[in-house]
Amino acid sequence: MNVSQVMSQVRRGSKPFVVSIALAISLVACGGDDAPVATAAPDTIGSLRLIGDFSIRTKTLFEGVEFGGISGIDRAADGTYWAISDERGGERGIPRFYSLSIDFDATAFRSVTINKMVYIKGPDGNNLSGTTRTVDPEGIRVAPNGNLYISSEGNYISPTNLFQPFVREIKTDGSFVRTFETPAAFNYVDNTTTGGRSNKLFEALAVTPNGSIYTANEDALIEDGPITTLTAGSVIRVMRLDPVSGKTTAQYAYQLPRIPVDRAPTGAFPPDNGLPELLAVSNNEFIAVERAFGDGVGNTIRLFLTTIEADTTDVQNIKSLVGANYKPMKRELLLEMPLTYQGVKLDNIEGISWGPRLPNGNRTLVLVADNNFNDTQTTQFLAFEVRPK
Repeated sequence: MNVSQVMSQVRRGSKPFVVSIALAISLVACGGDDAPVATAAPDTIGSLRLIGDFSIRTKTLFEGVEFGGISGIDRAADGTYWAISDERGGERGIPRFYSLSIDFDATAFRSVTINKMVYIKGPDGNNLSGTTRTVDPEGIRVAPNGNLYISSEGNYISPTNLFQPFVREIKTDGSFVRTFETPAAFNYVDNTTTGGRSNKLFEALAVTPNGSIYTANEDALIEDGPITTLTAGSVIRVMRLDPVSGKTTAQYAYQLPRIPVDRAPTGAFPPDNGLPELLAVSNNEFIAVERAFGDGVGNTIRLFLTTIEADTTDVQNIKSLVGANYKPMKRELLLEMPLTYQGVKLDNIEGISWGPRLPNGNRTLVLVADNNFNDTQTTQFLAFEVRPK
């Protein structure tokens, strides 16, 4: 039974705070990665099967603070998940991230448990501002040493009031470790003539098996041409960061298609198509999440297997990609989910993580939606089985 077909309830009181389905079902638990499996399935991606969905309603409180804005998620070694909120500060409190427990098996998505909330600290050792917008946290990944990497789009208000994007390493208690060096070309200048575009910078964040860190701007830099429209796509840059030196070592072009909506958007918000997340499959392969939105239409989500091939061009020394000669990253469609997919109305999917292995040996994926703290949206989780080729 799909969890969207059963009633759910929010149970609040003692900690941890548990969001659970009010239905007793006898199911076989999928266990962790170390659980016995029937077969050793190869780690290839042939197709994705939706297991189920689960949602946490907007305005749900944890320790008196509104839970939401979940824009990134990653699975820790103990099987729990780290999930980051895109709270910027000044609206619903201090920028923060969460520890979650997520329970599903091969047949159903059963529950999400909020275990802990952690405030993000700055280089000065203090919590980031809870009264002023200074950051826009979007990505979170577990580092090989057990720390966390986080990305921020920063905040652009005016040429004299701005906070630059960043990729940082922090500890699981939220304390600052270091900031990676990213090119000035990604910084905010005036939001018109050069540099990054407001709210279009570092969302995607991935860590490969060899420890390399990748991030990307969500839509085109000003130098690289217009952003996506209903009739034309754009190009973004996927950047590799060295975990030892902390420096940028390469950039690769990734082509975004036009906004794939089936009818003209209505409403106040302009339509868009962007790259909110990358998940490493190998040292040079990633699952890319492309999220398109049309106001009054809804969200269309596409998952691509994207690859840095041997002859993919390193574009870090190309100032503008407009009219430039380069070979972009390869893209292969894995799954296209229209406005409603297998009975599930899609929300604003922004995060993706590997989940536990199933008893048959197949890997799983967990996707999460940023509810924008909007009453008409929810924090939506989706679980998929990865079927090998």
